[in-house]
Amino acid sequence: MLNIDRLDIELLGALSRNARMGIMELASTLGVARNTVQARLSRMIEEHYLAGFRPDIDLAEVGIAVQAFMALELQQGRLQSVVDALTSMPEVLEIHATTGREDLLVRVATTTQAELQDLIQKVVSVQGVSHSSTTLALTTPLHYRIQPLLEHLGQQRGWGRSTPIPR
Repeated sequence: MLNIDRLDIELLGALSRNARMGIMELASTLGVARNTVQARLSRMIEEHYLAGFRPDIDLAEVGIAVQAFMALELQQGRLQSVVDALTSMPEVLEIHATTGREDLLVRVATTTQAELQDLIQKVVSVQGVSHSSTTLALTTPLHYRIQPLLEHLGQQRGWGRSTPIPR
C-alpha cells in the first residue's frame, strides 16, 4: 500500500529536481501553505520515507570513470560478514541482496581499470565469497529515478486532506 498521497509525490518531485529548494519556494511551487510543506517533510523524515538530501554526483565528471557491477555468490551463513567487509571498501557504492545463483549485487567505482582489477582481487579474497562475476558499465542511459513510479502509483491518491488540487 502506498503511504503517501499526490501532494507528497509532488513535493518529492520538486525536491528531486532541486534538493536546495527552500520551504517557501516549495510552498509557492506547490500552491500550498509553508506549514503544510514543513509538516509533510517532517512526517516523511520521521517515518523514514525521506532518508536525506544528497547531491547527485556525476562520477565520470569528477574523474571516477570506471563503474562495474559484481555479482557475488557466498558461502552459506556468511552474508553479514561479507557485507561488513565490502562496506569497509570505499569503492563499493551499493550492495543489494538478491535471489538466484548470486547472493549479492555490488555496484563499484574506480578511476581506472587497473584499480578495478585490484578491487576485484580484494573482493574475491574476502572470506565467504565463493564466486564472482563482474560486468563493466559502459554508459548509464537512465540514472536512478523514482518520480515516474511514484506518480504512476499515486494517480488514484488524493491531494491531502483539505487542499484542492492546483489547476
